[in-house]
Amino acid sequence: MQSLTTFNFILRLATGVGCGALIGMERQWRYRIAGLRTNALVAAGAALFVLYSEAIDDPNSPTRVASYVVSGIGFIGGGVILREGGDVRGLNTAATLWCSAAAGVLAASGRLTLALLGAGAVVTIHLILRPASRLIDRTPQSNADTATRATFHVICDRRDEPHVRVLLIQLLSSTTPRLTGLHIRHDREDITAMEAAVSIDGAPGEPMEQLVTRLSLEPGVRDLHWHLTDHDGQARADCEILA
Repeated sequence: MQSLTTFNFILRLATGVGCGALIGMERQWRYRIAGLRTNALVAAGAALFVLYSEAIDDPNSPTRVASYVVSGIGFIGGGVILREGGDVRGLNTAATLWCSAAAGVLAASGRLTLALLGAGAVVTIHLILRPASRLIDRTPQSNADTATRATFHVICDRRDEPHVRVLLIQLLSSTTPRLTGLHIRHDREDITAMEAAVSIDGAPGEPMEQLVTRLSLEPGVRDLHWHLTDHDGQARADCEILA
């Protein structure tokens, strides 16, 4: 059996990381839990384990290590599956991580073309079968796996609070963005601050910008801004500010 050279090690590892990154780019573009870095790291880890078995010149070791990788990736996949009430989220993410590990194993075993084809197949499944699955669904339902959480902040004059509050609730009563919580504070006698927790299907940019545009037309509104939030409610980044 030919020893694993440094060049082959780097080539196989780079191919595995590239395949994981290719899969992760599509995931991060759609605001998933596991994005570019996570999928690349999973593929890199799978590749490194198999490359180690290749380096020790054991003919049976790569197959045995690959089976351990398949078992081990299940723990990572289980960590991204969440249950909220009757909904289960993260199944597609867990399956994608599993596929990233498979691409890493293929690359580490020297099947570089097969690894690239496998990564391309995973990305194609996400891009093509997603709209196809929505066409198959008979009743439109919010896809919990694609939901993005955000917090929308409104500061308005106290006298305009009832009108702005009703308008905000009306604007958030549609399919997306959906109102999931509303908190009102009276910081000063003449000022009211509202924090609306919302859930958005897909990319948040366009629907949130429309919400900002509509509320900015109200004369009593002094400030609007929104930011994405994690599942525990922590702010991720400010995304839009209108003073």
